[in-house]
Amino acid sequence: MRTVIINADDFGVSIPVNEAVEQAHRNGILTTTSLMVTGEACADAVARARTMPTLGVGLHIALAEVPPALPPERIPDLVDADGKFRIEALGTSIAILLRPAVRRQLTAEIEAQFGLFHATGLPLDHVDSHKHMHMHPVIASTVIAVGKRFGMRAGRAPTEPRAVIRKVETVKGVDIAAPFARSVRAKLRRAGMAAPDHVFGLAWSGAMTRTRVRGILEHLPEGTSEIYLHPATGDYALAAPGYKYQDELAALLDPVAREIIVRDRIKLARFAEL
Repeated sequence: MRTVIINADDFGVSIPVNEAVEQAHRNGILTTTSLMVTGEACADAVARARTMPTLGVGLHIALAEVPPALPPERIPDLVDADGKFRIEALGTSIAILLRPAVRRQLTAEIEAQFGLFHATGLPLDHVDSHKHMHMHPVIASTVIAVGKRFGMRAGRAPTEPRAVIRKVETVKGVDIAAPFARSVRAKLRRAGMAAPDHVFGLAWSGAMTRTRVRGILEHLPEGTSEIYLHPATGDYALAAPGYKYQDELAALLDPVAREIIVRDRIKLARFAEL
């Protein structure tokens, strides 16, 4: 039995992303999306989601690039002088490990983002994070602990099987994040939360073209997989250099991908259905 969750990240970051999510769910193979609750187009995203009850919406915890949920003075060790997150900086990452006061600030910010999602009234389908920052062991444990109080039942642990990827296209290098992802998957499951067996989107992040998505579906392993993409109908302020947003939208609307799913009897699902 093969089940696949098709997810779009960054819902709420911009109107072009929101437009793509709606198109991909209504007319394509998208089953879930992850909401940035502090994104500038969050209200638009929530309004669209309310018209699509079959779309699973999860929380995309954002600790980089977008504004924090809390005022900067509440989380001084997590932000710079301009109030922007600096958690990606090595010093801050280490401080989260070593300093209880910094961990308390982290917990408060994550609680605030869960609270903003809860306030939307949308069912919480799953939880993941922008740039996979919950691979940090303390962030992972904090997300799970806080998530339990908000009804979190499933999450992403990006364990990408490179053997499958290599059947589609030659990939160089080693997935250095794999041990951290396996640890997160184990933590989720110990907490009684679901996590897909396999996740696809790391090796070709921002370049999940029709050919690549078709290839993953053709070689989809047994069990439950998540394929995540970053679709958009056009450029926007926080767009990552080199990302092929419109190509990724085309992959989600690809009729050949739909034909593979039907032909091979692959079950399309949301996290809530695991």
